[in-house]
Amino acid sequence: MTGHGRAELAAGGVKVAVELRAVNHRQFEARLDLPPALTAIEADVRARLHERIARGYVTCRVQLDVSARTRRADFRVDSDLATAFVGRLRQAGQKLGLKDDLTVSALLSMPGLVTSTDVPAKLDKIGPQAIKCLDQALKSFLAMRAVEGRELGQDIQARLRVLGGSVDKIAGRAPEVAETYRQALLARLQKAGVPLNQGDDRLIREVALFADRSDITEEVTRLRSHLKQARAQLVSATPVASATPVASATPVGRTLDFLLQEMFREINTIGSKANDADISRMVVKAKAELERIREQVQNVE
Repeated sequence: MTGHGRAELAAGGVKVAVELRAVNHRQFEARLDLPPALTAIEADVRARLHERIARGYVTCRVQLDVSARTRRADFRVDSDLATAFVGRLRQAGQKLGLKDDLTVSALLSMPGLVTSTDVPAKLDKIGPQAIKCLDQALKSFLAMRAVEGRELGQDIQARLRVLGGSVDKIAGRAPEVAETYRQALLARLQKAGVPLNQGDDRLIREVALFADRSDITEEVTRLRSHLKQARAQLVSATPVASATPVASATPVGRTLDFLLQEMFREINTIGSKANDADISRMVVKAKAELERIREQVQNVE
């Protein structure tokens, strides 16, 4: 399913903003865009996303905004180190007979003289702040997904009812198939000039063999069972996405994928066994509805 969530959290002169976006994907995949100061929590962010999102291609962008006041407070110049640098350089210059042209700007190139504890030194505080902001963004993100999930669930339930109606029609037509075959066989024999009464053992045996080969009782029973399980999965699932971890949110997408595969298998078998034009037409209609359901299920977590 698609989804979007955003949150901001400011504390200690640092504002963290987290934005989440997701598009449909059969598996879970995440692309993280973190500032260098937060690379240490990348694994934690990825795990937190996967804990709550079972399927989808998720983009997570985290931004840091450090206030000017905080940057000024964390700006340091090591005066002792600067004094030592200047003293040693002047001694070397005098020894070599060089002109003394040292300026303040020259000090900027000296390593370690000017430091800023801007973000890295505050990582122990900013990391948890970013995770807290991520949780808030996830809450918004999952709420949006839950709305879409309910709508998808209603649409799939409606399509399952249509499919169930087709299965009922197939089951209703099935007992008539053997009698239709018997009448057609008698008509062909009569047309061919072969005298055969309806009580002939050969006719009874042939019709019985045909009825056995075209019997679809087991397939219809299994198909109805799969339909019942699919409906139950949709009903029992808490909103398809929720603020709880995936383990307790009952994601149903993969289970529905499996059930649909089994339904296709059964409906294909019915089509090949039935040997009846009416059932064949019903099978085509049922397969078309199954395909529509399968397309929708790809979007379900």
